Amino acid sequence: MSASSTLTRASTPNRSLVGQVVLPDDGRFDEARRAWNLAVDQRPAAVIFPESATEVAAAIGYAAERGLRVAAQGTGHSAGPLGSLADTVLIRTDRMRGIRIDPRARVARVEAGVLWLEVVQAAARYGLAALAGSSPDVGVTGYTLGGGLSFLGRRYGLAASNVVAADIVTADGSLVRTDADHEPDLFWALRGGGGSFGVVTALEFRLFPVAEAYGGALWYPIQRGSEVLHAWGELTRGDVPDELTTLGRFVNLPPIPQIPEHIRGQSFVLVEAYHFGDPAQADELLRPLRALGPVNDTITTVPVPALSHLHMDPEQPVPGRGDGMMVTGLPGEAIDALAETAGPGAAFPLTSVEVRHLGGELGRARPGHGALACLDADYMLFAVGSTPVPELVGPVTAQVEAIKSALAPWAARQMYLNFAETQHPAAPLWTEHAYQRLGRIKAAVDPGDLIRSNHPIPPAR
Repeated sequence: MSASSTLTRASTPNRSLVGQVVLPDDGRFDEARRAWNLAVDQRPAAVIFPESATEVAAAIGYAAERGLRVAAQGTGHSAGPLGSLADTVLIRTDRMRGIRIDPRARVARVEAGVLWLEVVQAAARYGLAALAGSSPDVGVTGYTLGGGLSFLGRRYGLAASNVVAADIVTADGSLVRTDADHEPDLFWALRGGGGSFGVVTALEFRLFPVAEAYGGALWYPIQRGSEVLHAWGELTRGDVPDELTTLGRFVNLPPIPQIPEHIRGQSFVLVEAYHFGDPAQADELLRPLRALGPVNDTITTVPVPALSHLHMDPEQPVPGRGDGMMVTGLPGEAIDALAETAGPGAAFPLTSVEVRHLGGELGRARPGHGALACLDADYMLFAVGSTPVPELVGPVTAQVEAIKSALAPWAARQMYLNFAETQHPAAPLWTEHAYQRLGRIKAAVDPGDLIRSNHPIPPAR
């Protein structure tokens, strides 16, 4: 680290961590080690629940003294790529839940365990919006370290690009505050470089003056998937304002009580739309899709917090298998391939297969951005299926791979961290230049590779 560091050496932290260390023989262990995806069986050497940055430093010291490594989790989303945790202490930041909104500066400061819905609701009291994702219970920190793809992203960019400061505990127990003027290399790495550089204890990021949105979905029978997606593809290839985000999606809704009875157990093709501006502009752009006669049209003006629920992501831990890829271009042949493998003729129906339109500010790499400067692709695919019993893991995984293979001719070079639910070669998650720089920064702050992440950066040698 440079001489300009703003840090406090945690030389005498409270190392007792009384009541916060959960070991495998503790009756609390199964609950403590649980990932959000219940299909991921995490078995760490220990789980620690710190409540402050100083206690995070103590937890890192606990691991280092025992020759163990460290992985940090808030909610445990995207835990699968971590692999075995047998030699790892899992630091769960769930108890670090402080939120502070500065409405005049339009900046939020949140601690590491905060969920996006909590920030969205806190910011909305001042008529402000955060660059939250589609799921209300995703943790702010992991989402942002991986880039952060919001429905506001085409207008305002990645969440990582809008971070203004970060507090982190590094592998040697130092409490470091990073921003553009203090530890700029580390600050750059944290904005889209993942969690390999330490345990982030707080983030500060920009908010935006958006109080409501025009959002929802056009629903059609799944048998019309090809027709609907071709029309949606035409929309995305046109002159689309940055204020509009759309996605095409196949859904096979499970027959469970959490799904409204009138759609429970049924299958649909959807076009979701999220517009931040005059609804009349969106209506004109969506007119060809509405002309196809959807069986339901839920697009309406809603307060920003409602966006956290419109995508219908599960709001509680569930078992599943999924993966994604970025796609460059979506010609008619690509839509045909998607409809054939994910539509009504699919070999195995997945819960959700979505293709999200990117571009806009998401695709603009600006000088002040971090390690993930932009998303260099036109679309994002994510496919996922529920696996409530082990016998479904095989067919779900095979179907996810079949869909990715079908779109492989149009695959972008890079993958997006937060949608990479399986282990990927590290370099394709970033540009080669960014990957090499990340490795040098990792070597400077964690040469012994104590800190683990789901998409690791090894220290440069």
